[in-house]
Amino acid sequence: MAVQKPYRTRDLPIVPERTAIIVIDAQNSLLDDGTPEEKPYFQHQLHQVALPNIARLIEKARASGIEVIYTVIESLTVDGRDRSLDYKVSNFNYPKGGWDSKVLDAVLPVGDEIVLPKTSSSLFNSTIFEYLLRNLGVDAVIAVGFLTDQCVDLAVRDGADRGFEMICVTDACATKSEERHNWALRLNKGYCRQATTDEILAEMV
Repeated sequence: MAVQKPYRTRDLPIVPERTAIIVIDAQNSLLDDGTPEEKPYFQHQLHQVALPNIARLIEKARASGIEVIYTVIESLTVDGRDRSLDYKVSNFNYPKGGWDSKVLDAVLPVGDEIVLPKTSSSLFNSTIFEYLLRNLGVDAVIAVGFLTDQCVDLAVRDGADRGFEMICVTDACATKSEERHNWALRLNKGYCRQATTDEILAEMV
């Protein structure tokens, strides 16, 4: 029986015209998110770590010709009747056009950058994200945003299953506790390449 050689590694060079960065749920609702026990850790990670790193990444991405795309949790209706069953059962609704769904000032879109409203944890399930990537000729996706163990994790896994090279920037995403953040990264490592902000910035030309 022939021994199968490894196909290749995940450490492919970043090719700007074939790469997009997806900023996941960096929206106003995060400003008051979390229980009293969670808030100090999460708000520190949000404001002092993840958002500054996302800002650095999207600035360099724009300069490098990398497509910057956003997704926010936002219903297409005011009453949220279009939400996923999970969001309905969880009583989770950010109405169309509401303040909660606006992108945070620290990482605002510029020009005609695309913002996709979504009503499920994975943007691949409730937006036209995959369709857009195919139209844009993109096959590598840099994932940043919130929360590491929920919407970011599912985007990474679903993207990998759909044939995209997924890159998770480990210090440009955050969740409610360090344990949850590290746990998610351990579990989705098999679906993506993981790198720090500085490592990705060094590769962007």
